[in-house]
Amino acid sequence: MPQIKLIAGLGNPGAEYAQTRHNAGFWFIDELAWAWKAALKEEKKFFGETARVARPEGDVWLLKPNTFMNRSGQAVAALASFYKIKPEEILVVHDELDIPCGRIRFKLGGGNGGHNGLKDIQARLGTPNFYRLRLGIDHPGDRNLVVGYVLNKPSAEDRQSIEEAIAKSLQGLPLVLSGEWEEAVRFLHSK
Repeated sequence: MPQIKLIAGLGNPGAEYAQTRHNAGFWFIDELAWAWKAALKEEKKFFGETARVARPEGDVWLLKPNTFMNRSGQAVAALASFYKIKPEEILVVHDELDIPCGRIRFKLGGGNGGHNGLKDIQARLGTPNFYRLRLGIDHPGDRNLVVGYVLNKPSAEDRQSIEEAIAKSLQGLPLVLSGEWEEAVRFLHSK
């Protein structure tokens, strides 16, 4: 039974992106670090901010890549390789266009749905078989509008929905960390 040893939240570095939909993964890591009283610090060799947290299930690394989204795999692969963490021991938290705002989906493997962060992680790990916690941000309705949509701030209402999804994800995280996959899916997928 694989155990999660690395939780990577995806986003873009820099103040101009901090409040954008594409940074929902960063928001999750920030909330988790606060809840676990972990201090994220810059680690150049891992191309991001990291924290190592001692948990009852074993140590878990938190990671916010400092690369841009389309190079997220550089940070994930560097940390995973250094600590010999297998792909199935990695949880990637990211924004998801194909899910209504505020909804959550949890799964192992699958495609990348055109998400550049997932694409790069799959390429660098050589497999799609890592866990994903997908935070719904909704779709603008036209694929030509996607880039502008994900790189802009959500409305106050959507931001609250995303924050509620993050709070629920944090509540469900113990099920994920203890390997109770079915219970985690049931809890996280319920509205």
